[in-house]
Amino acid sequence: MSPYMLLFAVFTVLPVVMSVIISFTYFNMLQFPRFIGWQNYSRLFLEDDVFLIAIKNTILFAVITGPLSYIACFVFAWIINDLRPKLRAFMTLIFYAPSISGNVYFLWQMIFSGDRYGIANGFLIKMGVLLDPIQWLKTEAYIMPIIILVQLWLSLGTGFLAFIAGLQTVDKTLYEAGAVDGIKNRWQELWYITLPSMKPQLMFGAVIQITSSLAIADVSIYLAGFPSVNYAAETIVTHLIDFGTIRFEMGYASAIATVLFTLMVGTNLVVQRLLRRVGE
Repeated sequence: MSPYMLLFAVFTVLPVVMSVIISFTYFNMLQFPRFIGWQNYSRLFLEDDVFLIAIKNTILFAVITGPLSYIACFVFAWIINDLRPKLRAFMTLIFYAPSISGNVYFLWQMIFSGDRYGIANGFLIKMGVLLDPIQWLKTEAYIMPIIILVQLWLSLGTGFLAFIAGLQTVDKTLYEAGAVDGIKNRWQELWYITLPSMKPQLMFGAVIQITSSLAIADVSIYLAGFPSVNYAAETIVTHLIDFGTIRFEMGYASAIATVLFTLMVGTNLVVQRLLRRVGE
């Protein structure tokens, strides 16, 4: 395990530790980092109103898309798993395709284009619901629902494949033994046999969904712009990008990254505790 542990320590553990250390400094990439204590964190929570908006948007986004996408990944994998091998492979590709499609945001920009030629506006005007086109991606009230919708459409990714693989590895003799022990329907099979047999895949899928839902940035930037109208689609990661790659306030950006890392770790611990109860 030493080669893997060495690479993991150099490219994962060390950058995280360095980021935490730099978060207590003022560092502009031109001068040597200067220690300033907790000033970056106090500025984050007491002075930076945009960061508070980013936290609210990120948590709202994660609470909605995280559980929904996680459940959707498992439900679709469970249904597809019962199909014949060739049909199962085809359906897996169909559901997985959106997450690997190049320039997929262009499709949604066409759907929610703000002129009469946009698919959503054209359809609603033709149906008589609208008289004038709506600026979907420039109107604060519509930005977050659209981003949530797009992210849910993209959510059948790596976690979905992990669930497919996990369902394939469940020992079929367990179902026969369960029938002898009194299991009467598919729901009992799911709770007492299937889910406990694929706990590693459930945990992996949970980590993937937590990471993707809390680290949302690309969907927001491509659809709502950077920055979005009144910061309606601002997230912790877009705020981090702003200070880390545009303003080059690396100490402040590291503080943002540390807060996000802490949020992810805390959420993962809660999910691990919940998954331990599966099958009980």
